[in-house]
Amino acid sequence: MTEANTKIYHPEIICPQRTIGSRTFDFSRQVAVMAIINRTPDSFHDRGRTFALDAAVTAVENAIIHGADWLDIGGVPFAPGPPVSEAEEIDRVVPVIEAARARTDAVISVETYRPEVARAAFAAGANVLNNTSGLHDPALADVVAEAGAGLIITHSLAEPRTPYPRPTYNDVVTEVAEFLRARVALAESRGVPADRIIIDPGHDLNKNTYHSLELTRRLPEIAEIGYPLLVAVSNKDFIGETVNREQLDRIEATIATVSVCIMQGARIVRVHDIAELVSAVRMVESILGWRPPELARHNLV
Repeated sequence: MTEANTKIYHPEIICPQRTIGSRTFDFSRQVAVMAIINRTPDSFHDRGRTFALDAAVTAVENAIIHGADWLDIGGVPFAPGPPVSEAEEIDRVVPVIEAARARTDAVISVETYRPEVARAAFAAGANVLNNTSGLHDPALADVVAEAGAGLIITHSLAEPRTPYPRPTYNDVVTEVAEFLRARVALAESRGVPADRIIIDPGHDLNKNTYHSLELTRRLPEIAEIGYPLLVAVSNKDFIGETVNREQLDRIEATIATVSVCIMQGARIVRVHDIAELVSAVRMVESILGWRPPELARHNLV
């Protein structure tokens, strides 16, 4: 296929060809679709639909069937809520990770802010730590380094599960970029190599709708940091507030937002609606000349 002339931001990525677990990605011309599997009773979108173990495993199986490259498994939401002990969090995520690993060679990440939960998840078969607290606890980097795992560093301001009302920034994009650069440097100083680090600007995490729209608009300034860029925008409140749609009626706007983010440098997208978003992402890849059509018969036969 010829490369498209479509205007798109092509960031210079540190080690764009990466093997994560058993999967290899070329992030210079490929987008990984990450499926969200929440084993929580109070996640902002699922509202407990996959809290039961059998429901979580079914969600894993559906994600695999619909072509997810990556499974992100979490047992505690980012938002404030009832306390969850470390032991309970491990009991929530480890059985799902074990079940997922028995079914697929897709990448598995665990979303947690606790080092011991990360350690248990790696022992169960996870490949990556997805840390939405921005390495609030530097010991997380130590666990990742010891396991030889990958690390997603996300921008957020509050301590885990702590309210942060009315966040303010002088320039949200500049400040998010500075934060991510500093936390990447911290991770590398603790032994996590550059080729195992991914960054996420943290849409809606301690940010209002205007902040998240600005981050999306200026996403190349985050991508130019140089590490593969993950965006977690699926069905988030900034989308709902922008188009005035309730939580379960945001898929079209999510698809539009994800597509724009890919054009702006995102290479991993974290999503709820796997079948629809896999199709949308693969279409964007093909328009950009990165992926051949699955079929090519129209006016050719």
